[in-house]
Amino acid sequence: MSAAPLLNISAVTFAYEVDRPPVLRDVSLQLKPGEIVALLGPNGSGKSTLIKLALGHIHGAGEVAWEGRPIRLWRRRELARRIAYLPQSPAFEPEQRVADVLRLGRAPYWSAFGIESPRDIAVVRRVSALLAIDSLLNRRMDELSGGQRQMIFVARCLVQEPSAMLLDEPNTFLDLRHQMQLCDLLRRLAREQDIAVLMASHDLNLAGAFADPLVLLHDGRVAAHGAPGAVLQPSILSSVYGVEMRRLDPGGDAAPVVLPVIRV
Repeated sequence: MSAAPLLNISAVTFAYEVDRPPVLRDVSLQLKPGEIVALLGPNGSGKSTLIKLALGHIHGAGEVAWEGRPIRLWRRRELARRIAYLPQSPAFEPEQRVADVLRLGRAPYWSAFGIESPRDIAVVRRVSALLAIDSLLNRRMDELSGGQRQMIFVARCLVQEPSAMLLDEPNTFLDLRHQMQLCDLLRRLAREQDIAVLMASHDLNLAGAFADPLVLLHDGRVAAHGAPGAVLQPSILSSVYGVEMRRLDPGGDAAPVVLPVIRV
């Protein structure tokens, strides 16, 4: 039997200003435990806005529900114990130590006095080992590369022990090897720990290789939704991105690869 959706977004429409066109128009999607859903689309298509709606940071028409319960009925602390969020440009204090940044991921579990428990300390150590960042724990954030900082922010999400991770362009600042490592990690977490992942991405091929369904947005609407082979169609992508596309099919279990057509 298929698992019940962890997140259900039903017919949401949202505009930042009353007299401006909606950023999202009648968008629906589901996110199930152990599933990786990739949001694709050009700049301005509504990817980041949809993630903010899913988090309850903004509200529009339609319904957003976690575990079958409308988001307006959740307390922030309750949601923070279930959902980890990585924005496009995470804020940090340059002089903060990596270990202190990771500890903040345990804030939803702290007592009223903000005192760490032995479990909080153990979780930070476990996640540090999982991501092989133990050697960075005593470093200042301003001593790290952009790619290293991004991995620290992903680690802070994992320290929350969430049921779901909502990631807005998590591959920002990562080189190709670290992009692959991150996507491998997310897939492992989804498969082994049943963590659900909703991830906005500009990389069509990476998303196609690691995500389960793809959701392609265009002008705030769902232009295509389904398996990578169904969504990564040149005719669909050319219409959405405004460039001629072609597709390569490696065969076997490999996902299709799509490329812009460059004429010389």
